[in-house]
Amino acid sequence: MSERAQPVGGPIFTRPVRFFTALFALGAILILWRLIVGLGVTTALSDGQPWGLWIAFDVVVGTALACGGYAVGLLVYILNRGRYHPLIRPAILTSALGYTIAGISVFLDLGKGWTIWKVPTYFWSWNLNSALLEVALCIMTYMFVLWVELSPAFLERLAEGPDSGVTRFARKALSVMDKALLWIMGLGLLLPTMHQSSLGSLMVLSGPKLHPLWWSPFLPLLFLISCIAMGYAAVVFESTLSTRFFGRKSETDMLAGLSGAMLPVLGAFLVLRLADLAWRGKLGLAFAFDRFALAFWVEGALVVLPLVLLAPKARRRDPGNIFRAAMAMMLAGAVYRFNTYLLAYRPYDDVHYFPSVTELMITVGLVSLEIVAYVTIVKIFPIISGAPQRAAAHT
Repeated sequence: MSERAQPVGGPIFTRPVRFFTALFALGAILILWRLIVGLGVTTALSDGQPWGLWIAFDVVVGTALACGGYAVGLLVYILNRGRYHPLIRPAILTSALGYTIAGISVFLDLGKGWTIWKVPTYFWSWNLNSALLEVALCIMTYMFVLWVELSPAFLERLAEGPDSGVTRFARKALSVMDKALLWIMGLGLLLPTMHQSSLGSLMVLSGPKLHPLWWSPFLPLLFLISCIAMGYAAVVFESTLSTRFFGRKSETDMLAGLSGAMLPVLGAFLVLRLADLAWRGKLGLAFAFDRFALAFWVEGALVVLPLVLLAPKARRRDPGNIFRAAMAMMLAGAVYRFNTYLLAYRPYDDVHYFPSVTELMITVGLVSLEIVAYVTIVKIFPIISGAPQRAAAHT
C-alpha cells in the first residue's frame, strides 16, 4: 500500500519563492506592456517569422515537459502498473501548470488574444481539415481536464475540518468525482495523444520550408514518442527535486522503474529517427559542415546519453544517474522540438529571428509563476505522497 498524499506544509513565502515571485512580477509588467503596444514593438517576430520563443519553447517544448501526467497515466491505467500511482498527483499538477502556462503563451502570441474564446464556441466556422484547430481545441480541453483530474486533492483539503456548507459540498463533490474520474482520466489520455501528434503534423505541412534533417512524414509519431519520453523524464526530475527540497521519502525504486520504462521509448525514437533519414536518403546531410548538422549531432548525443547512463540495469539504482539521465532526456526532447520549430524552419532564406529581451523575460516570468504555484499548492494541498523523512530545505 502506498502512503497517502499529504500537504508538505511549512512557510510559503520563503526566500526562493520571493525571488521567483519578483521575476514573475517583472514578467507581468512586460505582459501588460505587450498587450498595450502590441507584438511589433515587444517581439522580434515578423511577417516572415510568424512564431518564436513563446510557441517553440512555452508551447511546443513546455507541453511535452508537461506530459508527465499523460506518461505516468499510460503506465498506471493502461499497462496496470499500480505501484507508480503515488507519482500521479505530482505529475498531473506539473502537467496542469505547464499547460496553463502554454495557454497564456498562446494568448500572448495572438494578435488579438482576447478573442481566443471564439475558437471553441464558433464551431460553425471550424476548418475540420486544420491540424492547428485540433491542437487548439485539444490543448484548451486538456488544460480543463487536468485541473478537474487534480480537483480531488483540493476537495480533500476542503472536506477536512468542522461541519459546514463548504465541507459538505466538498464531500459530496468528492463522491461525484470518484464515479466520474475514470471517464475523465480516459479523456486525459486521449487528448494529448491527439494534439502532441498534431504538433508534428503542423510541421509536415511546412514541406520544403523545414530542413530535410527534420522534415519527415513520421513527424506526428516522432512528436508523440518524444513527449512520452520527456514526460517520464519530467516526473523523475520533479520527484527528485521534491525529495531534496521538501524532505520527502526517496522513491528510488519507482524512479528506477520509470527510468527503465523510458529506455524502450528512447530506443524507438532513435531507431525511427535514423531509419527515416536513411529511407529518405537524407542521412548524408548530417555530415555537412553547417549549423544544421551541428544541431543534429548535439540533439543525437543528448538522446544517446540517457541510454548510456541507464543501459546496465545496476546503474538505474543510482539516484545520480537517474537524475542526470532525466535531465539529458528533457534537454534532448527540448532541443529536437526547438530545432524543428525554429532553427530548421526557414520560411524565407533572408529571414532571421532571435527573441527580444521582452520575449525572454516574459518566458522567465511565466516559468517563475509555474514554480511559485507548484510550491504553494503542494504545501497547502495533499499532492505528494509519504511523510517527511527529515527537515525540509527552505523552499
